Amino acid sequence: MFTATDFIPKKYTSTIENGNSEWSAPSNIALVKYWGKKDHQIPANPSVSFTLNNCKTITKLGFSKRYTSAPLSETTAIFSFDLLFEGKPKEDFKPKIQKFLERIEIYLPFLKDYHFTIDTQNTFPHSSGIASSASGMAALAMNFMSLEKVLNPEMSDEYFFQKASFLARLGSGSACRSVKGNVVVWGNQANIEGSSDLFGVEFPHTIHDNFKKYQDTILLVDKGEKQVSSTVGHDLMHNHPYAERRFAQAHENLDLLISIFESGNVDEFIKVVESEALTLHAMMMTSMPYYILMKPNTLQIINAIWKFRTETQIPVCFTLDAGANVHVLYPENVSEKVLQFIQDELVVFCQNGQYICDQIGDGAIAL
Repeated sequence: MFTATDFIPKKYTSTIENGNSEWSAPSNIALVKYWGKKDHQIPANPSVSFTLNNCKTITKLGFSKRYTSAPLSETTAIFSFDLLFEGKPKEDFKPKIQKFLERIEIYLPFLKDYHFTIDTQNTFPHSSGIASSASGMAALAMNFMSLEKVLNPEMSDEYFFQKASFLARLGSGSACRSVKGNVVVWGNQANIEGSSDLFGVEFPHTIHDNFKKYQDTILLVDKGEKQVSSTVGHDLMHNHPYAERRFAQAHENLDLLISIFESGNVDEFIKVVESEALTLHAMMMTSMPYYILMKPNTLQIINAIWKFRTETQIPVCFTLDAGANVHVLYPENVSEKVLQFIQDELVVFCQNGQYICDQIGDGAIAL
């Protein structure tokens, strides 16, 4: 059983003056949702997600050793880094990175020894309403682990990826599911060997061919900033009247998905996934204070999907994150018909007619 102290390194065996690395990390879409967390970014319930392929963050990390004649403890009291977004300084991102560095310093004690240049960009439109914190923190964690791998060349690949996921989680909870690919579980679950609250793990059971190349078309209903942040939303689960039953339901639905993924039963998959999406928003609507992140066009799309599925028997469904945008999920073999349906009937509900076509992907990649 892993504990956080397992990720505190012992003495490093190598040194490096300067260098750089570059990683891409994808976004992900949860099928069983995590909503509510304990201290230190520990989830109140397990979750499982599809790792995406096209919606990703690409981050370059440059680093150079800091030297001074004064005692190290005095000169490196603060972290030293520059942050660029799409090649330009981005000061309003810096506090979040500063907080992340403070959280992970105990696990990466070299962080104050270097000046870093973090140059990051997204493949999807900025402020498109797609959460970039998961892909962004995962990409940054991969780069920091690349540097630690140089300092500790004996590190195993398994440890490398586990620790990257562990670190990413401390920046953004769902970021731990953006390190590995395809289907990823985060949170202790009795029937999933190796599952952990500390990091995401690849789904260890059989996955039927029906789910191997699943598609996700993201309909951009509202690209504005959410009226309630996810952090605040998670906190509202602490005294929520339905919290305990919700957490139990997540375990039950994850168990159901184990058999669904093995059998390839797309109809049962749809029931679990849509129920999870609506439950997530039901938790928001029944918290105190209560709030609604769906927009009228979100509901228009959901109703249109239900009508289309009933009339055509094509296994298309929706899921939602903590926002108004709709992820339309469907098997690859019905792509042509579903995309035609999206263009004919759903684009009208998207802000500026925008949507993004994506599919299951392989996780973070060194560039």
